[in-house]
Amino acid sequence: MTGLKRTCKCGEINAEHLGKEVTVMGWVKKQRDHGGVIFIDLRDISGIVQIVFPQDNAELLAKADKARSEHVIAVRGTVRERDEVNINPNIATGKYEIIATELRILSSAETLPFTPENASETNEIVRMKYRFLDLRSERMQRNLSIRHKVTNIARNYFADNGFLDIETPMLIKSTPEGARDYLVPSRVHHGSFYALPQSPQLFKQILMVSGMDRYMQIAKCFRDEDLRADRQPEFTQIDLEMSFVDCDDVMTINEGFIKRAFKEILDIDIKTPIARMTYKDAMEMYGSDKPDTRFEMTLKNISSVLENTEFKVFADVIKKGGSVRAINAKGMREKMSRREIDALTEYVKLFNVKGLAWIVLDNGELKSPITKFLTQEEIDNLLKAMDAKDGDIIFIIADKDEIALRGLGELRLEIARKYDLIDKSLFNFLWVTEFPLLEYDEESNRYVAIHHPFTSPMDEDLHLLETDPSKARAKAYDIVLNGTELGGGSIRIHNSEIQSKMFELLGFAKEEAEERFGFLLEAFKYGVPPHGGLAYGLDRLVMLMVGE
Repeated sequence: MTGLKRTCKCGEINAEHLGKEVTVMGWVKKQRDHGGVIFIDLRDISGIVQIVFPQDNAELLAKADKARSEHVIAVRGTVRERDEVNINPNIATGKYEIIATELRILSSAETLPFTPENASETNEIVRMKYRFLDLRSERMQRNLSIRHKVTNIARNYFADNGFLDIETPMLIKSTPEGARDYLVPSRVHHGSFYALPQSPQLFKQILMVSGMDRYMQIAKCFRDEDLRADRQPEFTQIDLEMSFVDCDDVMTINEGFIKRAFKEILDIDIKTPIARMTYKDAMEMYGSDKPDTRFEMTLKNISSVLENTEFKVFADVIKKGGSVRAINAKGMREKMSRREIDALTEYVKLFNVKGLAWIVLDNGELKSPITKFLTQEEIDNLLKAMDAKDGDIIFIIADKDEIALRGLGELRLEIARKYDLIDKSLFNFLWVTEFPLLEYDEESNRYVAIHHPFTSPMDEDLHLLETDPSKARAKAYDIVLNGTELGGGSIRIHNSEIQSKMFELLGFAKEEAEERFGFLLEAFKYGVPPHGGLAYGLDRLVMLMVGE
């Protein structure tokens, strides 16, 4: 590069450069020989610009002829406007081109296993092997650029609102967080291990005890669990904690962050305050604690309609304390064949559903294997409860509540995906609140915390810790976008008596609680502010913003 210095990036060429000499550097996306005139599309992270090598310079043409796909080159030349018929509206620099006066091939490239332009169509194993080529693609560079912008907005927004960006340790004592730890052997203490943090949860609570008031961090987290479509074993959180707050305070400050991020990056105005829905309502209406509200087809409990039925399948479930629930796939008769209905029946079996009943309303007739077991009054009441019209299909599951709810929730999503019922241009945010505090684990014969042992019960449910802990609700909240949980948090326990009661309910002896959480419990002896926080999955947020 001796004697050459890049003056601007490829995608930055604009009207201000007209008639000026510039030097650009990048990768050859495409080379075209048009009968003595060679054109090269040159690419860098900012975009593409067209380079023209005129036929009156034989030496330069010979060099340009050797510039193949993905060679790295430097070009010096003068910027001019393209003829109107040659303008390329698909790129930002489409009105301009550079007439080359000098070319240097800085690095040559062998034949590629795939081109960056075709990366998304390439086998994923090959893409991962040649990840550097995958990351050259416009798609991946855009995604990483947006991720960078989100982290910058997070740091700036929370700093503007009084948060301190504080790092917490990576090599820590193992603490129970719900997944397996990654362990790192200690060189100094043979036979002892550090754990990598599953989250900075306990550290950020100690920071509140320390009087830091508001903390945030772009935090690396490690959980030794299987890959999922929206989580890796190593992932990044936008992590935060606040003192002297309640649920509303935490949710309001985070709505401001979401609003700023979507406006600055996607130019989308997110309406605030974001809608809220209790966990109970989310499960009853959508069969999920992270409902996708971009389409209807909500669940209905029709047990009361059928409480006196003699149809044994329904009657036995109701008698045993279960429920009969249904969804209405409106207008789906014309789109869904009997074979496809049978396929959905098999699909819900993945979620422990024993059977799927259905009723098709077809030109004034009811087609169903179950209507012969129901009275006309029961059929009429059922159709009325489901607001059924001609052309609709009613799907019914009778089972334990948790199975019926999940089965119909998953069925609802499968129908929407399969028959393109979701408006993918929408960004529907939702707060899900009032999660259960505890659930009873039959296998270990004890209660386990839904979130973690430091989640505060709702004030009005404190008495239930003594009488019926399974009914106690938590001061916990998740932020959901289009059916994906973006983040979650809670108000933490700061009262030692309530904390002791929680440990008792969770089956921790005093010695075990000290062993697992001693350093936090020790800190809690010396003045604890009421505090709470939230953590986002950073890559999950970016995934949804870029439509991946």
